[in-house]
Amino acid sequence: MTIGWNDNTPIYRQLKDKVIGMMLDGALKAGDALPSVRQVAAEYQLNPITVSRAYQELVDENLVEKRRGIGMYVTEGASEKLLASERERFVREEWPAMLERIRRLGLDVDQLPRAQDGGKS
Repeated sequence: MTIGWNDNTPIYRQLKDKVIGMMLDGALKAGDALPSVRQVAAEYQLNPITVSRAYQELVDENLVEKRRGIGMYVTEGASEKLLASERERFVREEWPAMLERIRRLGLDVDQLPRAQDGGKS
């Protein structure tokens, strides 16, 4: 896990988003163990409380489960749940802004795939 922290978002949130990204990309699958809080804290020179907060939010969202004494594990169906919520968020928040930008630039939505591959489609 390589992370470049930015100052605009709390680190625990950035760490949580990184773990979510790994789930969406398939790097973390149902049943996989997350690295321990101590391991992540040491590797990225973070306060263990910061790592614990990120992990706790994943637990609260039922994406990860705590197994007492053995660690944190990705729950069954976590990636499907994430994919559905990310798609819904994209359609609700990002797509309208993209459509507005496309309109402002005078582009035709139907021509965008052809413009992307240099007109070969």
